[in-house]
Amino acid sequence: MNRLQSLALLAALTTLPFTLALAAQEADAPPRAPDAGLSEDAAPEELSVEEAAPAFEIRDGYDVDIEEFQWTHRPVVVFADSPADPRYQEQIDELLQDIPALMTRDVVVFVDTDPKARSALRKKLRPRGFMLVLIGKDGGVKLRKPLPWSVRELSRSIDKMPTRQREIEARRGG
Repeated sequence: MNRLQSLALLAALTTLPFTLALAAQEADAPPRAPDAGLSEDAAPEELSVEEAAPAFEIRDGYDVDIEEFQWTHRPVVVFADSPADPRYQEQIDELLQDIPALMTRDVVVFVDTDPKARSALRKKLRPRGFMLVLIGKDGGVKLRKPLPWSVRELSRSIDKMPTRQREIEARRGG
């Protein structure tokens, strides 16, 4: 495992927000010619994790216009009446278990744990207590669940969607 892959793995396991794109960026980059004129003990150019690619993060959903993500992302919205709700905490833990799977499926996660704020998401989706909502790239609500779901369950639901099927075909070159 090279330095960039190690850095990406370390970032994935320890921090939020982070990126996993360093390894992919290196794999996609054309081979570099050795730098002329550098001594053997010269340090190679350092890459910053922040510069690499878009980061996965869990965002506040209080002032979000969900339509901004239409055709580019699949929003997952997690509602709870309090951040201390055990179902909310379990859901966040579940989402953090497999971030690469979420990133591959263009998932962006929003949370709203303040019912008194009456956010636009709450007005549109009308949750009662804890609720997980999956919104498709077309902007339609694809899934509502009153209990936490694993990334595996979410991934399976997303992978059955026609838009996702087309994305998979396009990546295969078909």
